[in-house]
Amino acid sequence: MARYFDLHPENPQRRSLGQIVEILRADGLIAYPTDSCFALGCRPGNRDGLDRIRTIRKLDHRHHFTLVCQDFAQLGRFVHIDNAVFRAIKAATPGSYTFILPATKEVPRRLMHEKKKTVGVRIPDHRVTQALLAELGEPLLSSTLLLPGEDEPMTQGWEIKEELDHQLDAVLDSGDCGVEPTTVVDFSSGEPEILRVGAGDPAPFE
Repeated sequence: MARYFDLHPENPQRRSLGQIVEILRADGLIAYPTDSCFALGCRPGNRDGLDRIRTIRKLDHRHHFTLVCQDFAQLGRFVHIDNAVFRAIKAATPGSYTFILPATKEVPRRLMHEKKKTVGVRIPDHRVTQALLAELGEPLLSSTLLLPGEDEPMTQGWEIKEELDHQLDAVLDSGDCGVEPTTVVDFSSGEPEILRVGAGDPAPFE
């Protein structure tokens, strides 16, 4: 049964964040709000958590998982990024974008795209997510909380707990966070290719 955390949207309770981090470090899987919509998240080294995300969303091995990072210092450990791409991404973050980039050796092979050896990364503009990432000290391996057969992600914390109570270890709720997933931009070839138009304005990458 998932624990339910009702977090203040501007100043999330430090004690609750500590309890959530304990759950994550014990290889737990959480549902949490971001600046685009709710996501499923676990530590990058949590193999069971990855399998549980795949099961909940019915994902195949071609799916691009995302490492949700606190800042560029953290992001730079997991992807190769040249100066031109760095400037383009820096101008758009933090924000509702996911960027596909070549993965470094820090990224476990099972998290990479099977053929391209790429991974998604993003830096969210959301206080609760940022506070959680700061407390955790590492990225969250994440995927949008979009259930099979549904057109839109889930938007209410209590609904998520009701629907996925026995498949998650915690649900974080801090109020509305939107229904639109991130805009996805593939920089793996060096030039931007927009794979999905979402919450982030695609204009800077067109």
